[in-house]
Amino acid sequence: MMKICLVGSSGGHLTHLYMLKPFWKDKDRFWVTFDKEDARSVLKDEKMYPCYFPTNRNLKMLIKNTGLAWKILRKEKPDFIISSGAAVAVPFFYLGKLFGAKTIYIEVFDRIDHATLTGRMVYPVTDKFIVQWEEQKKVYKKAINLGSIF
Repeated sequence: MMKICLVGSSGGHLTHLYMLKPFWKDKDRFWVTFDKEDARSVLKDEKMYPCYFPTNRNLKMLIKNTGLAWKILRKEKPDFIISSGAAVAVPFFYLGKLFGAKTIYIEVFDRIDHATLTGRMVYPVTDKFIVQWEEQKKVYKKAINLGSIF
């Protein structure tokens, strides 16, 4: 059976990933997100690994999450890693490629005409880069526009 790692910050990024439930509900999966109340509530019946935060522009947390990603990916060996951001996705995407995982990144809905920092960082190692607006394809040339997931 296909195994999926869903990785992202809590809040809106987690909501984006959770909205993909019709896709992941019958798959072997696990989550990596912040150990915050919203994540614990939404993922109460899911396998979840807590990651370190705050992550945005935080080198110390990037290093800690890289070590965490190494441990989790070695243990779980996912076939796919899916994220909609933010920074916690970066070490999982880069290390995931080393472990042979396919990566899928979904750029956030509220960025129409410029790239997010995480989007720019994972773009080189993303197998399928999905945008939700046609205008985003000007920023990400290899992106696929699948429209809004809302």
